[in-house]
This record gives sequence, C-alpha cells and structure tokens, in this order.
Amino acid sequence: MGKKIVVGITQGDTNGIGYEVIIKAFADARMLDVCTPVIYGSSRIFGIYRKQVPETEQLATNVINSAADAKAKRINILNVVPDNLAIEIGQPTQDGAKAAIIALQAAVKDAKDGLVDAIVTAPFNKHTVAAAGFGFPGHTEYLINEFEKTDGLMFLCSENMRVGVVTNHLPLAKVSVAITKETILSKLTLMDDSLKRDFGRVRPKIAVLGLNPHCGDGGSLGTEEIDIIIPAVEEANNRKILAFGPYSPDGFFGTGLHNKFDGVLAMYHDQGLIPFKALAFDGGVNFTAGLPIVRTSPDHGTGYDIAGKGIASPGPMVAAIYSAVDFCNNREKYLAMNANPLEIKHFEGPKYEKTILPE
Repeated sequence: MGKKIVVGITQGDTNGIGYEVIIKAFADARMLDVCTPVIYGSSRIFGIYRKQVPETEQLATNVINSAADAKAKRINILNVVPDNLAIEIGQPTQDGAKAAIIALQAAVKDAKDGLVDAIVTAPFNKHTVAAAGFGFPGHTEYLINEFEKTDGLMFLCSENMRVGVVTNHLPLAKVSVAITKETILSKLTLMDDSLKRDFGRVRPKIAVLGLNPHCGDGGSLGTEEIDIIIPAVEEANNRKILAFGPYSPDGFFGTGLHNKFDGVLAMYHDQGLIPFKALAFDGGVNFTAGLPIVRTSPDHGTGYDIAGKGIASPGPMVAAIYSAVDFCNNREKYLAMNANPLEIKHFEGPKYEKTILPE
C-alpha cells in the first residue's frame, strides 16, 4: 500500500490507563511503521504519564493544530482537552469524563471530514460520562448515532475468535424483550457483511447462541429459541447467510466448537464477552461493525485500580491499532475485488482513485 493509514486515537478517561497503554504501544518504534497516529487529548497530560513509564522519554512526538498536519514516523498529539480539566489518577471524576468526551467528539469530527482513516478509542467510565451528559450507554451507541446508522454491531475480535452481541449495554432484565427476529436478522446481516469486508472471509459461517439454559430445552425453559431465534436463523439462510444454531453457550465454548466458525452471535453482553475475555483477553479488540469508518478499541476498561502504577499491559491497545489498520486495508481490497471489472483501481494507501476504461 502507499500512504500509511492515519489512525486517530482518543485518550479516554484522563485518570485511567489510556495514556499509559498508548505510550507503551508506541514505545516500540516499529509501530510507527504500521500507521501514522494522531492522539486526541493533551500534550501536557501525555507528558505527565510519559514520565511514569520508564524508557519513553525519547519518544518522537509532534504537537499539531490539525490532523491534516500529522507527520509520519511521529506520535502526533492534537491538543483538544482544555488545560483546566484536573487530573486525579485512579479516580473517577467529572473532569476525566469530560476530557474523554471531548477527545471522542474531536476524533469523530475529523473522521467525518476524512482527516483520519480509523478511530481507536481508549476506555472511558460509562457511569461518569453519563453523569457528564454523554447521553449514550457507550462508544458503540454513540458512533452509530453520529454516523446516522440504524444499527451497528459490537464485535469482539481476536486472532481466533469473533463474537458479536445482539443486545449491547442493556440490563439483563430487559434482554428478553429486546430480542426479536428482526433484531437478530439485522445483527446477522451486519456480521456477515463485516466478515466479508473487514476480515476477508468469502463465505463466512456464523454460529448463533440460544438465550435460555439448554436453548430452552424444547420450550420447558423458555420459548425464545422456538418463537424467535430459530425463525431468524432460517430467514438468514433464505437470505444466503450461513447461520447455524441455536447452540447452548456452555457446551459451545466448553467443547471448542467456536473454533469451527468465522463468527459467533451471542444474545446479550455477558453471554458473549465472558467467554471471549476468558479465552482471548490480552489480545482482545472491540470493533464496531456497520460504520462507514473503522473503529476499534482495546477490550478492557479504565483500570483505575492500576492507573499510574506502570503495570498496565499495552497488548490490547497494540492489537486494536493493528486491527484498525488491517480493517482499512481489507476494506480497500474488498472494494477492488467487488468493483466493476472494467474499472482500474489505483491504490494509494487507504484512498484510491477510479479510472474508467475508454469505450
């Protein structure tokens, strides 16, 4: 490929481990060969955290006024967080939440304007951002709204696992009502499209999990499988989506059956995330499928309990950055493979020019 992918990275909660894992990720200079990063946050706060991470004083940083000024081989820092927002490392505060929201909003604006090719979000605290007036349960719901999409898919990915969820950040008591045939079909469509476009799968196979213990045990433990999930799987098959199930989650993951599928659709948050994090935590990536731009995030929280101690692992952040770059490149390849054969694609990094052959 030509021009490096420009990745906008939001700082997340000021008081969490966001800055630490970002700094540690780019302490390996080879990361700057992978992409051109733009950190949305504060050069002042970046400097404070850098002093707490050994052997990172010589990082090649570049403070910029616009993402358009980002330079390759540099950690570009865009000052969007006001200096008057206080830092209290390890504490959930309103200032930390406000800084996370401001950084996210700035990165999304630049993504819409085409100044960054992908967004990687460091974690924020859902309770404190809600108290600060964020208005959304999490990043996923906010991004679906910002890009004016009717639906999106929270897709947890690692090298060998890809798990999506039908319901995102929803109380367990509301899950059953929220699961409908139409919702499952929408998620299956998004997953099927993403597996082809973002992961390069040609005919992806998707496993669908049940909702009730033992998949309802013939209706004696619940009828959602009979009334909703099975009809949704059958309709997906009619639409040429290779969906299978429903499978009982305990036996499905316990026997390693997940390894035989390209993707797994869980009915609710913890049903999918608990086995995913147990099996793939250090390399887990949260990906929002269904958006016009690529967005990934490390699959962990703010880590207040270890913030400022220098012990946070950068593994998930590194994986999120690598994944963002891979998805951008895979989307370009997908477009090229599915384009009109009478058109020539000239690749120049994440963008391309289209030339029509003369008649």
